[in-house]
Amino acid sequence: MAGVAKKDVVLKAEGLKKSYGPVTIIEDFNLTVREGEAVALVGRNGAGKSTILRCLVGADRPDEGAITICGNKLSETNPQVRRDLATVIDDLDFFPDLAVVEHLDLLARAHGLEDPDGLVDDVLEEVQLVPQAGQLPSTLSSGQRRRLALATAFVRPRRVLVLDEPEQRLDVEGVEWLGARLKEDMRQGLAIVLASHEPSLVAAIGAREVRVGEEQ
Repeated sequence: MAGVAKKDVVLKAEGLKKSYGPVTIIEDFNLTVREGEAVALVGRNGAGKSTILRCLVGADRPDEGAITICGNKLSETNPQVRRDLATVIDDLDFFPDLAVVEHLDLLARAHGLEDPDGLVDDVLEEVQLVPQAGQLPSTLSSGQRRRLALATAFVRPRRVLVLDEPEQRLDVEGVEWLGARLKEDMRQGLAIVLASHEPSLVAAIGAREVRVGEEQ
């Protein structure tokens, strides 16, 4: 009987080191993530989880090491990397004069997706922001802003999704919805790397835990 095909590696980090001044935050960090897999970074506060995530998406540059996304060296100027990698790691700086629906429409069209109007409508309904579609982001509640941030990832292509505490400011129902949504995306091949303080979310997506900041 033929063996099961091995899934493609979509994110690889090798020998990452990051220091701020004399303080080394992460050192010799390695990670391999395959399509359809979720990895949860776990560890105490200050262990370096957010620093790792910022390095993985190019927001911070490691002092040493290499990162590849779907075989391409991580670079913000590489259009294929920009297409393959989506992230929600910080409170986004939304354009102050664009309404919620305009933000999502701009992203969908910028990535050349088919039927951007239909996709945006579907995502707005899913994140429960239809009534707020015409509002400016500054008028949203903190929970609604988190849903909008997640929506910006859902209206664009992605093979790897990096999330830093995506459950923040979501209620119990919202966390359950997010877990189900991410699990469905994983069935379609999406790889996820996240840091989370919500065990139910980590369990819902069956994430493999990688401990950060502890001696092995």
